[in-house]
Amino acid sequence: MRFHVLTLFPEMITDGLNTSIIGRAQNEKIIEVDAIDIRDYTRDKHRHVDDYPYGGGAGMVMQAAPICEAYSALCEKIGKKPRVIYMTPQGHVFNQDIAKELAQEEDLVLLCGHYEGVDERALELLNVESLSIGDYVLTGGELPAMVVIDAVSRMVPGTLTNEESADFESFEDNLLEYPQYTRPEIYENMTVPEVLLSGHHANIMKWRRQKSLERTLERRPDLLETANLDKNDIKYLNSLKNGIISNDK
Repeated sequence: MRFHVLTLFPEMITDGLNTSIIGRAQNEKIIEVDAIDIRDYTRDKHRHVDDYPYGGGAGMVMQAAPICEAYSALCEKIGKKPRVIYMTPQGHVFNQDIAKELAQEEDLVLLCGHYEGVDERALELLNVESLSIGDYVLTGGELPAMVVIDAVSRMVPGTLTNEESADFESFEDNLLEYPQYTRPEIYENMTVPEVLLSGHHANIMKWRRQKSLERTLERRPDLLETANLDKNDIKYLNSLKNGIISNDK
């Protein structure tokens, strides 16, 4: 899969994604991250990419022409018009389902805004889709773009090893992940739950499922509305809501 990031700060993208799992996936050619400097597509010697907003107001607006020309050059280079995602607080909130869906793309363009945003004509001409990583404002779209690349890349076959498998993580089945423990068995007089030391696979899976349900109910009850629940899950949730707490250790 190839990510093409239209940005004013390409070094943020390249420096931020060249280590750990995502860096390894790039080295192994499983994914590619291409940071395209929008300033390279300006037509004046000062490489201006922004101007004052029509109608007045604070701040500057990114001009349409450099963005559109950067995208056109990319389309000519790869021989097609890839999907464009604009990172903005006004977009749909990014989630795991969207990450899985985007992972099906061969090429994906991420447009990073700055200043007071992007000339609306660029968004219309590029037929962009808007995504947000949360209800807050950042100084630019580079960090959100990296979040999307990280989450989507993990869904691309080969990015994760067996040890890093995404099969049982937060938001699978739309539930939060269960608690995790490792050695030593006792730390600061706190012990690992006995069930995890038992070697009984079925009991461990049951415990993990119940802890996922507990955490989701406590921390993100909104997720339960669309979670993939069976009758045992529903029964256990009802017991929690009725104050019947599990005694499993």
